[in-house]
Amino acid sequence: MLPIYTDSPNPLDETSQTKNGFLALVSRLVFDDKLPIRFMYKTVPEHLNDTGWRMFTGYEDEAFLANEQLNLIPVTLEKLCALDPSLTDLVTYNAGTVWERTPESEGWERVYDFQIPVPTTEVAITNDVEDFIRSRERS
Repeated sequence: MLPIYTDSPNPLDETSQTKNGFLALVSRLVFDDKLPIRFMYKTVPEHLNDTGWRMFTGYEDEAFLANEQLNLIPVTLEKLCALDPSLTDLVTYNAGTVWERTPESEGWERVYDFQIPVPTTEVAITNDVEDFIRSRERS
């Protein structure tokens, strides 16, 4: 039997990835300043406990976001959904999903024009043995 294709997306296609992990990285402002989560996206998880979800208030600036180790804290999805039940259905979506809710909005809206950040690692490649040795001595 041939598959049937429709123009409308199947919700199962957007929530059917293998689910691993139980932690999201959440802006410290959610807990320190008691601000609601208003923007979130799911990236590819970085480790087995990571769901890939990153959640923000919308008040974070570039300097704040640059210091992830200090300003993004791991929190269980269970705790987040208990604090804000509107997250419960959204956290079932696959990597690549982005959501936001504005202060004047009643609920969450899907975002399609946000470029999810990709972690980068700087790598220097050389075929010069002496250059390689010098670079190792500097580090």
